[in-house]
Order: sequence, then C-alpha cells, then structure tokens
Amino acid sequence: MVNRMDKPKTIEKIAPFLETYGLDAEDFEKSPDKFTSFNDFFYRKLKPGARLIDETPIVLPADGRHLGFAKASEIESVFIKGQKFSVSGLLGSDELAKKYQDGPLLLSRLCPVDYHRFHFPCAGTPGETRTLNGPLFSVSPLALRQKLSYLWENKRTVTELVTKNFGTVICMEIGATCVGSIHQTFTPGQEVAKGDEKGYFAFGGSSTLLLFEPNSITLTNDLLESSRQMIELYAKVGTKAGYQLERDTQ
Repeated sequence: MVNRMDKPKTIEKIAPFLETYGLDAEDFEKSPDKFTSFNDFFYRKLKPGARLIDETPIVLPADGRHLGFAKASEIESVFIKGQKFSVSGLLGSDELAKKYQDGPLLLSRLCPVDYHRFHFPCAGTPGETRTLNGPLFSVSPLALRQKLSYLWENKRTVTELVTKNFGTVICMEIGATCVGSIHQTFTPGQEVAKGDEKGYFAFGGSSTLLLFEPNSITLTNDLLESSRQMIELYAKVGTKAGYQLERDTQ
C-alpha cells in the first residue's frame, strides 16, 4: 500500500511546512527543491556534522522529547496510580522482561516537525530486528496518563545491541499516530559506532525506547529529574544521556 505522503504532488506541502515551523534547511543533506515527495523530505538525511555526538558513553538516539527512568518497573509511579507497566508486554517476552525490569528506561518521542532518523545510543553489534504488530495510538505523556499500555499495544520493533561495557541494550521503535512505517537501515551482525544511523520513520509521530541491564548505566540527572515531574526534556540526537557504572570485578 502506497503512503499518500509518497505521492509526487505532496512536494507542494514542503515549503509551507518549512515556513510554519522555521526549520533550517542548511542542515539538510539535499536542498528542499530536490525532494521527490513529502515523505522523502520527512525522513531526510542531514549533512555530516549537523548533529554532534557527545563523548559520553551513552547518547540520545533521536531528536525529540525525552523521558528517563532509573528502573523500568517503576515507570508506572510517574503516570497514574493503578496502571501497571508491563515490561513483558513491551518486549513480548517474559524471559527478557526479568532481565530488564529493574534497569534504566529511556523513551524519546518524535513529533512530525522533528528529524525522523534514529541512531544507536552506543557502540556494539546489533542482532536481527523483530516486529510486534499493533495499532498506532499517540504515546504523548497526556495519552499515557490515560492509558500506559499504549506503549506495549502499539506496533513496535525490537533489536538487541550487544555491547562491550553495558551488556545487551534493547533498542525499540514504537509506532504512533499516522506512522507510515518503521525502516531499519543497519546490517544485523555488523558492528556499529555510537551515533550510527539505525533507521527512520515514515510520516507521522513516533517514539524510540531504550532498555538497559540493571547496574550498567545511570541516566543524567537532568533527564531523571525532569521525568519525575513528567516534563519531557527536549534535546537532539547525540546529546549525552547517561554514564557507565563501575562494575564490581572482584
């Protein structure tokens, strides 16, 4: 099925969109008049160096609005009491849930105005991506206050990233309102560097989600504090997101 935003006539939507939201076309890999459809513009690439990758070990995987939690199992306490957060539902696996339920969780929400390619938060070797099908509800904080289960009911993709220092990191993409599709651009089994492109979303709102093993990293204080107040922290891909915890090797 062809996405309506793939049609050539949709290029007429690009100029008004740029003007309305004040996007800086200087960051784009190609000029606005070279796009072949609105979707081509929507999941545009940026020029090399348009996003700086911080030196810290863990960086944000996407441009957007971010929420971070020290323990995935405690995310429910930030939303509405009585709603239970299901790590097993999110991952589609009881076995994986046991491994990650007490580890840090990072949720990054992209709006249509944002750069819609997502990246690896750290170096490692990614495995095959599996897809868990579902609907496309909004995953904004307002929507999640009403129904937290949108996170594990929506269509989502799961990739396990094996790292040298942080164990295996779960990298997820969650479809949301009006998402056309989720595209992976990496090669499974091929080593990636921190900040390398992982894939992109076609037209619509969408989110990425990261799960870390317990006692592997700590998220930055500003991210944790703003999230406790249910305030999304806006930042761009490559911004520092966390630090490695020293493991007891004795």
